[in-house]
Amino acid sequence: MTDRTSALDSLVFGVDIQSGDVRGDAPSYALVAFDGENVDRDVVSHRKLRRLLDREEPAMLATDNMYELAADKDALVHFLRALPAETKLVQVTGAERPEPLSRVASRHAVPYGKKPMKEAEAAARLAAANVGYEVSAFSDTTTVKVSRGRSTGKGGWSQDRYTRRIHGSVKRRTREVKQRLEQADLEFEVDVTEKYGGYANAVFTVEAPPTDIPVSTGRAGDTRVEIERERYDGIEFEPLVKRRDHVVVGIDPGTTTAAAVVGLDGRILDVYSTRTADTADVIEWLIERGRPVVVAADVTPMPETVEKFRRSFDAAGWTPNSDLPIDEKLHRTREASYENDHQRDALAAALFALDDHEDQFERISKKVPPDVERGEVIARVVAGEESVEAVLRDFEEDDADDGSDESEHEERELTEEEKEIRRLRTRVERLESHVDDLEATIDEREETISEYESELSDAKREERREARERREVKRLERDKERLQRRVDELETDNEELDDKLERLKRLWKLDHSNFADVDTDGDLVSVKIVDQFTRDAIETAEEQYGLAAGDVVYLRDASGAGRSTAELLVDVDPRVVLRSGGNLSEVADQILFEHDVPVAPATDVTIQEIDELAVASEADVEAAIDDWERRAEDRQKERKASMVDQIISEHRAETRGESR
Repeated sequence: MTDRTSALDSLVFGVDIQSGDVRGDAPSYALVAFDGENVDRDVVSHRKLRRLLDREEPAMLATDNMYELAADKDALVHFLRALPAETKLVQVTGAERPEPLSRVASRHAVPYGKKPMKEAEAAARLAAANVGYEVSAFSDTTTVKVSRGRSTGKGGWSQDRYTRRIHGSVKRRTREVKQRLEQADLEFEVDVTEKYGGYANAVFTVEAPPTDIPVSTGRAGDTRVEIERERYDGIEFEPLVKRRDHVVVGIDPGTTTAAAVVGLDGRILDVYSTRTADTADVIEWLIERGRPVVVAADVTPMPETVEKFRRSFDAAGWTPNSDLPIDEKLHRTREASYENDHQRDALAAALFALDDHEDQFERISKKVPPDVERGEVIARVVAGEESVEAVLRDFEEDDADDGSDESEHEERELTEEEKEIRRLRTRVERLESHVDDLEATIDEREETISEYESELSDAKREERREARERREVKRLERDKERLQRRVDELETDNEELDDKLERLKRLWKLDHSNFADVDTDGDLVSVKIVDQFTRDAIETAEEQYGLAAGDVVYLRDASGAGRSTAELLVDVDPRVVLRSGGNLSEVADQILFEHDVPVAPATDVTIQEIDELAVASEADVEAAIDDWERRAEDRQKERKASMVDQIISEHRAETRGESR
């Protein structure tokens, strides 16, 4: 339910025009201050009324016609903006289509008289009883803007430093505002415009009225804070309490009392059950949810407790012809949600009562004009046992009696002087708006200049960075040339060491007669032995004596290798692979062939093994490589011929298909 204002601890002002006209001569007002017990009366001018509102800050300012306080909608918005934050403007006679004050006062048993002071008192008492609608032009959403407190186009020192300082101050102030809103547990969104050195501005959209926001408007140093409530497109009316529509109520009495509320349109509004609350608490719960037209029970005759509820609301009673069976109650409430059997029984009673009165409600609704409240007519016909025609006649008689005495809510025709005043005010507002636009343009220009200066500063920094990079590139090129000279020197040393190694090999060969039958030409090459063509064997050989590009690799067992093992050997980039002990798999043979790794039978090369070392004749190795190259060339030709035959076959097949 909406938050209600208690008349016992709040002050309510009621006003009505005493003399004059707010659109012309300075008006005077009959003013009544009501606190729930005491009534103070006075006649005040419009200016004094405003002073009293600012001083007393009443909870509500009640009137039967909001246009008694302002000449038109623009003036009304201005009036609402100037009201204290704690004060609501309340129109007790309704919203867009208000009723006569006499009818509203009669309905709520409030004393009424036609004199302005009596009408002001009636308005105050009605508002204190939460009758009427709050008149508002502003929502509960508030905009808090943090921006620069001075232009960035001035400064006592370097422009960049001055701009950075201002934007930094805005950023710090934004953080402070954000922290205060978070500490107040308020929901908000923030939109930040970042600029050089910080923020140009930050706009907080806070879901709360200004009174709940722990930030104040003002300017401090380099920053300023502006707070403004978001305005509606027009004038909005909000009931002081939720509208209490006419409803059908079901009651299930007992140790646990349950109640259900159903609208006249069949909507299930609420269900309730309690073991501790008394009858008064249940009645209060029902009052908050509507005005009962029918009070129903699920058994017959009606229990005494249900009858008490019916008499409390002066509503019609309903009971079934016989106690409602469980299965029928379950079926009727199958689409509803409830917590226990008591709530189910109360809800079933209300729904069955609604079903029984549905035709009657429809007949009444067809006879009710659009400008008359349907629920009120239904309540008087069903509960008061009146005819529809008699109820409608009463409404018409009330309108005829009260219409001539009530003030109109429409704006009257303005005099020439008032039109001139309005025209001049409009012109002033237009000029002020133009000034605001010019100031905004100046701010935009200053921001543009600031952005250009920031871009210039960035360009200078970029130029300095590129200069540093050019110096670094030159230094690296010098280091590269120095390292290249060092590489050339090392390569020369390496060639000298290779010649020395060759001489040592020849000397070593002379001391080992086992190589006499191998070194026919006086030239040997080392052979790296891999026991099996597997990943583990290749990695073992790598760990023992290393595998490098250009090595002669001898596979004792060449069978069983898969794709990954063959690719591992390809990564070594051997000069030639000598295989023995089985044939290569098709996958391994294809991978080695595609990567131009020569493969030859080990029987074509004489390999001499001594301990873990092996050597072979350079001539035999070269001959094996030459033989592989010839076979590879023939194999490549065969593949190309096969591809050509396949292309020709496919072409012929396509030609035959098109000819058909």
